[in-house]
Amino acid sequence: MTAAARVLRLLVERGETLAVAESLTGGLVAAELTSVPGASQAFRGSVTAYATPLKSEVLGVDPALLASRGAVDPEVASQMAAGVRRVLGADWGLATTGVAGPEQQDGRTVGTVFVAVCGPGGAAKVATLRLNGGRADIRNESVRSVLDLLSGELGGYASGQDTEQIGGN
Repeated sequence: MTAAARVLRLLVERGETLAVAESLTGGLVAAELTSVPGASQAFRGSVTAYATPLKSEVLGVDPALLASRGAVDPEVASQMAAGVRRVLGADWGLATTGVAGPEQQDGRTVGTVFVAVCGPGGAAKVATLRLNGGRADIRNESVRSVLDLLSGELGGYASGQDTEQIGGN
């Protein structure tokens, strides 16, 4: 069973819904979720906030935070997850932000990624990833990692990357 199928099954069993905010993954998380038959039972939708101003304008990320730290930041990921949860009216919110390359961004090196999940309790959990490989590898591993993070929060199997993971291809 894929990570997407696993989280959707868990969400349906719990009667809960999911929304996704994506930056570096550019819609890949939503595509992975919607590739699962019956995804509409739990998946509400997504916001691809690729441009930094959209993170504030659409998702409600603090503009001062974006100005001081940039878009590639754990608190930004946390606020994106909480924001998409609120904006799309879901029980759970996921977020991805990071640097897929080929050049660094906001002083962060290629492969630096933050993924976040925000649940019904409102507190977000953020995982810091240090990924290797090319742009596609980094983006794909980010998708897998954010779905595993949610799976762990839902009580399903997860890879165990609580705070930091080094990997990729």
